Amino acid sequence: MPSFAHVAPLPARLPRARRATFAYFALNGFAMGMWVVHLPVVQQRTGVGHALLGWLLLLLGAGAYTGMRVAGPLADRFGATAAVPAGAALCTTALVAPALAGDAPSLGAALLLLGFGNGCLDVAMNAHAVQVERGYGRPVMSAFHAVFSLGGALAALTGAFTLHLGLPAAVTLGTTALGGLLLALLAAPALLERDPRPAAPAAARSARRASPRIRMLAVLAFLLMLCEGVANDWSALHLEDSLGAPAATAALAYGAFATAMTAGRLWTDRLTARTGPVAVLRYGAALAAAGLALAVAAPGVPAALAGWTLFGAGLSGCVPQLFSAAGHADPEAAGANVSRVAGLGYLGMLAGPAVIGPLTRLVPLGPALLLPVACCAFAALAARTLRPVPSGAR
Repeated sequence: MPSFAHVAPLPARLPRARRATFAYFALNGFAMGMWVVHLPVVQQRTGVGHALLGWLLLLLGAGAYTGMRVAGPLADRFGATAAVPAGAALCTTALVAPALAGDAPSLGAALLLLGFGNGCLDVAMNAHAVQVERGYGRPVMSAFHAVFSLGGALAALTGAFTLHLGLPAAVTLGTTALGGLLLALLAAPALLERDPRPAAPAAARSARRASPRIRMLAVLAFLLMLCEGVANDWSALHLEDSLGAPAATAALAYGAFATAMTAGRLWTDRLTARTGPVAVLRYGAALAAAGLALAVAAPGVPAALAGWTLFGAGLSGCVPQLFSAAGHADPEAAGANVSRVAGLGYLGMLAGPAVIGPLTRLVPLGPALLLPVACCAFAALAARTLRPVPSGAR
């Protein structure tokens, strides 16, 4: 388990800082959820086809990865009080850009900007979450990720309602951006200042490139977030293509996965405090592997839904453990380390759906889903990476 230590005089401010961190996670989930809900409207407005849209969405991922790598060191240098509100402001402001795009080039630029803002906010708020967790002296990371998921769910409901009313995407996303800016400003004063440690010399900072442990955490994040990406894009198609389920029934597969993942993250912190992060990753990844294997082998829809539910429950607590371990590995380079792990993990989330598609040219969709099963099995075997190591051996 990471080495937790209270840092005076932070404990008096910790509850406020924790609530502020919840607010930023919810804001990030809500903002990106609102974008996803309005994607079809934006596509119709710009007149791009499905194939071109797929390529343009890669710019969203490229922007996010770049933002993560930029924001990590900046968060270490300037602290959360500057990095988190700045990332939130950039992410929410950029949300309007896709709604104003009129053609493919302008949409590509808008997605690049939105991705960059999302990446900046993602890393900055996770680095601050590690700081809050260190102050509490117990695991609290998974709850933040659960609130992110709840923000996305609220966005789905809100977006569906505004689309039903016929509100233009620019109006809805613009209102979301203004609300996000207001929330970012109101929550900023509650954020924690940097830990009162002397700044590391430039030579020492440059030496903190990426330890073997951090690189392994990044690999595990890539594999596990690849599994999340597969569930996002292929769970419903699996029930429809492999089991002949109607579209409405097939959609329940992703619903089961997402619900189980969100619910799991709400209680993972307590489980981590009792059993440790190694056990959470080992048995969570093993449960996810068994669940997806059940879904692949299921003879009918009920068993497949049970499998996707177990897949989400197993994965729910895994990635937060990786982010937490990366942030605690070196408090003076928490942002940089979180950016390395989160950045490669985000690439995995993008790669998952893209990898399964070509595989289905060689084998049916069901057997192709054994790839994420193998990813989860590897993560379970490599869970010992989360064991703390002596200072200086990271």
